[in-house]
Amino acid sequence: MPISLTVNGKPTTVDVPPEMPLLWVLRDVLNLKGTKFGCGIAQCGACTVHLAGAPVRSCGIPVSAVSGMSITTIEGLSATGSHPVQKAWEQLDVAQCGYCQAGQIMTAVALLRTKKNPTDADIDAAMQNICRCGTYNRIRDAIRLAARGAAAGATSVGAPGDDSDGEA
Repeated sequence: MPISLTVNGKPTTVDVPPEMPLLWVLRDVLNLKGTKFGCGIAQCGACTVHLAGAPVRSCGIPVSAVSGMSITTIEGLSATGSHPVQKAWEQLDVAQCGYCQAGQIMTAVALLRTKKNPTDADIDAAMQNICRCGTYNRIRDAIRLAARGAAAGATSVGAPGDDSDGEA
């Protein structure tokens, strides 16, 4: 069944079964490997992408439910890795094994889009993704760093239409 989507700002049509999870459409059909399979039951967050700007766990969403919608993956966040959250992650060496980090970054970007200067409680409430390496303190520090960078006039965190976001 042909289903139209906009992925990372590019309109596309996929011909897949309507019940196929969005995760597998992204990874196996569109070859966007940054979004990871973790648990398959929408609990761990490794598969987090933005759907119309909101973070969602793509393993639990049938592609038919997102027909016509805008999806941003980690690949669409920034063509150069220059998004403030990506830069903060790199500067603080957040990743250990790195498997969950794309989902962590996508969740952090969504948080900073709604809370420009989040408290620790805001970060803890938003960041429910699982990190099997336990880099939670570095994740929190990187979110704070990205928020400070955006407040200081760096590339805006999640501003529509700029290269730092991928969502137009």
